[in-house]
Amino acid sequence: MNAKLNKRKIINDPIYGFITIPGEIIFDLIEHKYFQRLRRIKQLGLTNLVYPGALHTRFHHAIGAMHLMGEAIEVLRFKGVEITKEEEQAATIAILLHDIGHGPFSHALENSIVHGVDHEDISELFMDRLNKQFGGKLSLAISIFRDKYKKKFLHQLVSSQLDVDRLDYLKRDSFYTGVSEGVVSSDRIITMMTVVKNQLVIEAKGIYSIEKFIVARRLMYWQVYLHKTVISAENLLVNILKRAKELAEKKVELFCTPALHEFMYNRHTKQDFIKNEDLLNTFAELDDNDVMASVKVWTNHSDQVLARMCESLINRHLFHIELQNQPFSEGVINDLCKKAVKKYKITEKDCGYFIFSGIVANDAYRTDKIRINILFKDGSVVDIADASDQLNINVLSKTVKKHYLCYPKELVG
Repeated sequence: MNAKLNKRKIINDPIYGFITIPGEIIFDLIEHKYFQRLRRIKQLGLTNLVYPGALHTRFHHAIGAMHLMGEAIEVLRFKGVEITKEEEQAATIAILLHDIGHGPFSHALENSIVHGVDHEDISELFMDRLNKQFGGKLSLAISIFRDKYKKKFLHQLVSSQLDVDRLDYLKRDSFYTGVSEGVVSSDRIITMMTVVKNQLVIEAKGIYSIEKFIVARRLMYWQVYLHKTVISAENLLVNILKRAKELAEKKVELFCTPALHEFMYNRHTKQDFIKNEDLLNTFAELDDNDVMASVKVWTNHSDQVLARMCESLINRHLFHIELQNQPFSEGVINDLCKKAVKKYKITEKDCGYFIFSGIVANDAYRTDKIRINILFKDGSVVDIADASDQLNINVLSKTVKKHYLCYPKELVG
């Protein structure tokens, strides 16, 4: 069979139906071990502890976002926006690889076992490495990803407040969680896209779809991404990894897969990734399986603080969580801490592993970021927050913050 034809594969996606891989280099990138790793990393981390269907992966999402990029470029070309074949391929590669740096349970990992390195940094390192391996063919894609390319609207399709990334994850996460409030009309929104003065805009007749998109984001954050039980579970995992890291730094023996062992027993920074090429390959071996297999074994560890937290996560005995608009008083936290010290026979210093508080923020639309602009028939371009006449988007553009407090239920039973 012709090699080119053999790479024109189709993927049957539950959201969009059949997706065609649009070119040889795209096929080769999808086949690469760095990208295949995304099959082993869940898109929503521990959210399946609340919504059992939320088991879809970052691989699913990346393929879906790639598909929407193709649709968006087709619409823009139809409206007379000049996009070359090279630019189309580069924008497709940029969105395909936009999440390639995510680790397992990425935010827990970023807070616990790597230091000063976030998934955006790792994504760029992976892209640079792949660009070398592919003989510089990813240079334009990387330029678009980093917003260094002259056609700014291409970067906006990859990363903005109305990008194909968000259009896919809202629709996909809604499907797999069963939370219908997240359903957005991606087809309608993409059909309404055009470009004015090098900026992505939405034609005025699509304004209601944009309003629904912003409302859907707000609702999905409270119902899914910032669901209080998800917050409790994710912070518990953060504390598990912090405790394990603390023990590892004291040279306490911990079961770890080889990849996890490297990051547990060494303190790696962004500079280490730049200096040591092998470190990125080791990071590429990390996925959800490394973390959960280790957590499962740690339920029997001699350190009772670590073992108790791991047992709580593995058996879904999650900590109780309270949410309120004001910070929790130190008196309440200290009282819970005293109970934990007495009940678990731990030190006051270790209380923070069982009683912890923090802030979550929900910002569905931010006027200080790349705005969503509406194009009217008279040629004027207006921010959605000012253009909307049905819903007060200005209200939705205000960041809502809530304070949380987590503690084992048995402390107040």
